Amino acid sequence: MKDTNVVETALSKKSTLRQVLQAPVIIAALGYFVDIYDLLLFSIVRVSSLKALKLSGDQLLEKGIFLINVQMAGLLVGGILWGILGDKRGRLSVLFGSILLYSLANLANGFVTDVPQYAVLRFIAGVGLAGELGAGITLVAEILPKEIRGYGTTLVASVGLFGAVLAYFVANATNWQVAYWIGGGLGLCLLLLRYSVAESGMFASVAKKHVERGNFLALFTDSGRLVNYLRCILIGLPIWFVIGILITFSPEFGTKLSLPGLVDAGKAVMFGYVGLSVGDLTSGSLSQLFRSRKKIVFLFVLLTGATMAFYLKGAGSSLGTFYFACFLLGLAIGYWALFVTIAAEQFGTNLRATVATTVPNFVRGTVLPLTFAFEFLRARTDMITSAWLVGASTIIIALLALWKMKETFGKDLDYVE
Repeated sequence: MKDTNVVETALSKKSTLRQVLQAPVIIAALGYFVDIYDLLLFSIVRVSSLKALKLSGDQLLEKGIFLINVQMAGLLVGGILWGILGDKRGRLSVLFGSILLYSLANLANGFVTDVPQYAVLRFIAGVGLAGELGAGITLVAEILPKEIRGYGTTLVASVGLFGAVLAYFVANATNWQVAYWIGGGLGLCLLLLRYSVAESGMFASVAKKHVERGNFLALFTDSGRLVNYLRCILIGLPIWFVIGILITFSPEFGTKLSLPGLVDAGKAVMFGYVGLSVGDLTSGSLSQLFRSRKKIVFLFVLLTGATMAFYLKGAGSSLGTFYFACFLLGLAIGYWALFVTIAAEQFGTNLRATVATTVPNFVRGTVLPLTFAFEFLRARTDMITSAWLVGASTIIIALLALWKMKETFGKDLDYVE
């Protein structure tokens, strides 16, 4: 009897693995890999590319913030555009269209000669980059059984986040222009693989019915739906504060912390995203083990607050300690996959892509108000104090948003709003 149970368990695990490692899941993961490569590449090559454009000193920070804000504005626009298209035209149309747009934009980034050109192309790239994750997570969530879809979305995010590691090594092995060209080329190559992926059965079924799909304004016409939508966005605030400010401007923080050496921005991004990938694997596995998304997100938000404190208070003793702090920050915000999965699970099939695509991009877009608040406070206090105040605010807001959020583990997604 015992041997029979062992065999049944082994077969069950093999069946789960086979279901998770379907072509759509693997290709969605590779797509997000290229997406993250291109999204984070500017943070890695910010200093070298702006120096090549004859900028120096405080301009590296000021123009860097400007270009990141432009890219994030593109993500906001693209999030709405691709989200609506994902529900109206299908998940696959977004996967094709978004990767084509950001791949071409990143190829062109290697030819910029001034900041205005850079800004236009980062905006276009931002629009393109906005569609990849939401459409991929929506597709994976809809094709996998509800009991194991957390494994699929976790795999997509975890594999994808290693794109930042590749971006770091490519940028260091070549120059900033070649790094952009390689990213664009990888995206165009990925398009060839996309032809082997079928559309979501849930979407195909809803598309045959007379149901309104992709109505972005419908998220604002019902108070319960709106509050639910805002909660999905606000629980992700600490994630992008860490990425958009603490990690992106790590060289400046290293200087303020009086580190015995200069911080390599690319290396900080790499360590942060290795931690983020490990964190996503951990949080996704824990959510499956404890059968709860909400409890694990709560744990990781608290962990994020603790690692922020370590970064701002105790990471100034050496470069090694500082990079370790970047890794811990990434590990703590490794509820990114859960955060996007929760958003996809909160809404019906006719609005799911709209929500799953806009929510992560609106969170990315919060870099605009977060950097504004950070700069406002920095001018009146100092860089470290400003980071303390803004970072603590994101933790408090995320915990309040999570407080009354509905648990979505194992929820049946075959329904409409």
